[in-house]
Amino acid sequence: MAKAGFRLALFATLLALVVVLLGAYTRLTHAGLGCPDWPGCYGFISVPNTDAQLAHAELHFPDTPVHVEKGWSEMVHRYFAGTLALVIALLAARAWRQRHVADQPLKLPVFILWVVLAQAAFGMWTVTLKLWPQVVTGHLLGGFATLSLLFLLTLRLSGVLPALAVPRRLQRWATAGLVLAIVQIALGGWVSSNYAAVACVDLPTCHGQWWPDADFANGFHLTQHIGPNYLGGQLDSDARTAIHLTHRLGALLLTLVLLGLAWQLRRVGMTRLAGLLLSALALQICLGLSNVLFGLPLAVAVAHNAGGAALLLTLVLVNYHARTALVRVKAPRLARWRFSPRRPAPSPILLKGELP
Repeated sequence: MAKAGFRLALFATLLALVVVLLGAYTRLTHAGLGCPDWPGCYGFISVPNTDAQLAHAELHFPDTPVHVEKGWSEMVHRYFAGTLALVIALLAARAWRQRHVADQPLKLPVFILWVVLAQAAFGMWTVTLKLWPQVVTGHLLGGFATLSLLFLLTLRLSGVLPALAVPRRLQRWATAGLVLAIVQIALGGWVSSNYAAVACVDLPTCHGQWWPDADFANGFHLTQHIGPNYLGGQLDSDARTAIHLTHRLGALLLTLVLLGLAWQLRRVGMTRLAGLLLSALALQICLGLSNVLFGLPLAVAVAHNAGGAALLLTLVLVNYHARTALVRVKAPRLARWRFSPRRPAPSPILLKGELP
C-alpha cells in the first residue's frame, strides 16, 4: 500500500524530468544566456516585449541584445525549475511533520531539498559565469541527481518492497552500472558544455582514423580560468576530439557492463528488469549514433538526454530491487556444512516419552 506523499513524489519526479529536458533544449538551442541576469530576464520577471522594456534592456545590457525566442526558452526552464523547488520543499515539510510515523522517509526528502537549493546556485552561476563548462556540467549533473533521488523517494513511498532473493554479485554489478552511468552522464555534459558533440562526424572511426589527433590535456583541463563568455566553446579541434573520443569509449564500457548486469538479472529471474534495462540501453545507443550520423539534429539531441535519464532511472530501479530485497542469498560456511548432500542429516534428539 502506498504511503502518504507518494503521489506528490511521483508528480515531483515527472516534473523533474520535464525540467531536465527543458534544460537540455535550452542548452542545445544556445539559449543559456538568453537572459543575461538571474533570476529575472533583463530585470523583468518575463522576457521584455514592450518598447519601454526593450529600451530598458538595451540601456542596462548593451552587450547582450534581446532575443525573444532564446529568452523565453531560458525563462520557461526557470519557471518549471522554480515550481519543482516549491514541490520539493512541500515534500520535505510533509516528511518533517510525519517524522514520527514508522517507515516514513525523512533524511531523503530533506537531502533532496538541499540538492535543489544547490541547483539554484548552479543555475545562477551558469548565467553569471557565462556558461563556464565546469558549472554547466555540474548543473546538468545536479538535475539528473535531483531526478534520480526523487524517483528513489517515489519507490520508497510506493509501499512495494521486492521479496526476491538477490545474490551479492548482482548488487555489485548494479552498483558498477549505476556508477558508470553517472560518469557517462558527466562526460556527456562535458561534451555538451564544450560543444564537442560534432567533433567526430563519422562512425566507427573519427576523422577517418581509429585514433585521431587528440589533446586530452586541454580537453580535460578542469582548472581552466573563467573566461569572458563560453557560448560556442573556447577549445580547439584536437581538444574537442579528445572529449568526444572519451565519451565514446565510456559508452562502450558502460554497454559491456550493462550487458553483464542484464545477464545477472536474468539468472536470478528478474527478466522484466533485464528487458527494461536492455531496451533503455538499445534506445540510448541508437540515439547516440543518430547524433553523429545526422549531424546533431535538435529533436534527436533532446531525446538523447531523455534516453540518458531513462537509463539512469532504470539503474536506480535495479539498485532499489537489489539493495532492498527482503531475502539475501548468502551461504555461510556453517549452512553449507549442515545441508551438504554429501553429509547425512543429523539424527533427531528425542526427549523422554517421545516416539520416534
